[in-house]
Amino acid sequence: MNRQILRIALPNIVSNITVPLMGLVSTAVAGRVGSDSALTIGALQIGVTIFNFIYWNCSFIRMGTSGLTAQAYGAGDNRLCSLMLWRAVVVAAGVGLLALLLQYPIGEMSVAAMGGSSAQQQNMIREYFYMRIWAVPAGIMLFAMNGWLTGMQNAVVPMAVAITVNTIHIAGSYIFSIVGSMGLTGIALASVVAQWTGVAVMVVIIVWRFRSRLVRVPLSEVMDMAQMTRFFRINVDIMIRTLCIVAVYTFFTAASARTGDNTLLAVNTLLLQLFTLFSYMNDGFAYAAEALTGRFIGARDGLSLRRCIRLCIVWCAVVSIVFVGVYIGWWRDILSMIVNPESGDIEQILTLAESYIGWIIAIPIAASMPFVMDGIMVGATRSRIMRDSMLLSTLGYFAIYFGLHSLIGNNALWCAFTMYMLLRGVLQWIMSHRLREIYSAANG
Repeated sequence: MNRQILRIALPNIVSNITVPLMGLVSTAVAGRVGSDSALTIGALQIGVTIFNFIYWNCSFIRMGTSGLTAQAYGAGDNRLCSLMLWRAVVVAAGVGLLALLLQYPIGEMSVAAMGGSSAQQQNMIREYFYMRIWAVPAGIMLFAMNGWLTGMQNAVVPMAVAITVNTIHIAGSYIFSIVGSMGLTGIALASVVAQWTGVAVMVVIIVWRFRSRLVRVPLSEVMDMAQMTRFFRINVDIMIRTLCIVAVYTFFTAASARTGDNTLLAVNTLLLQLFTLFSYMNDGFAYAAEALTGRFIGARDGLSLRRCIRLCIVWCAVVSIVFVGVYIGWWRDILSMIVNPESGDIEQILTLAESYIGWIIAIPIAASMPFVMDGIMVGATRSRIMRDSMLLSTLGYFAIYFGLHSLIGNNALWCAFTMYMLLRGVLQWIMSHRLREIYSAANG
């Protein structure tokens, strides 16, 4: 069972780790394209947060596709597996086209909502947004195909495509922004080129690698209303859950930005990058949990399901302990690699970061459970539990922040975020009746 978990988790960890590394490189590039590192890094973070809002709200396509496909795979139903791929791609293409058509109102409302400390920073955000928006349809289609591949128990193809996409993005960010002097617009253009290249590579590999499993099905069957209703019912719950995540992260950045302190915004951005590095590592085991949970439920293999869930939880706990040690020993070294060493505000940033580093050390402990619990619920298609637990956790987040902000300032933001992560895992465990509901699904 450990081999099966690692066969899915390790490629996903490699895939995921390229994402925060790409973010770190983009932040490092942004810190070197202007004379004011804090202003440029802050503008990039606000721009990235806007696209996180878009992408996270579309992640229901990946998660909904993954669980249903994994159950079809476990049951040995190739026709249903093929239908899930076509349905996911059709929905992703439609959502991507809608994003392009609505780009102006989305862009202007996002800039107005997220703000920025000056008109100069707002203009930088706009330039970044209207370039990167052309990558959105490709990014959503990659979500759909990644979800299908996860359900098919294949993590190697998404890893190869993720490495390709993020390598192109990193190289393009340097070439367009530094060599081509395009600033933040160059980082956005690199994303466009990288995402569309990823779609082309993914299509070629799926057609080649899975040609024996893919079944030709008519469009009328792909759009079957009964099956589409189930697909969207699950996805609506996941969308609500994702909206809560987006609200938390967006508010985190907006609250930092509205202080008017560019140094504080930069520090919160940099520390959040450290948490992101941890989260993408733990997500690798969440992907393994969703793929194997769905597979064993589809195969009606209750014994393997129990072993899988128990071991996935253990692996996530181990990752959390490792990251606590890394952050205790090397947080300053990691942040120093991101900020331009020639920037006049590097010491100010590091000094302020030291005031909040305790939260970054505590968060991996609080967040050891929610990632793997999300994976279990996705694989079991228990989307309602995910939705309800996230709604309660989000309410707790805002209650803690507004209750403590006047007393402890920016510490309230980090305290609220830490408790939000803890509540996510605990509530899903309780709402699934200590996972008994999940185990019973394999016997149904």
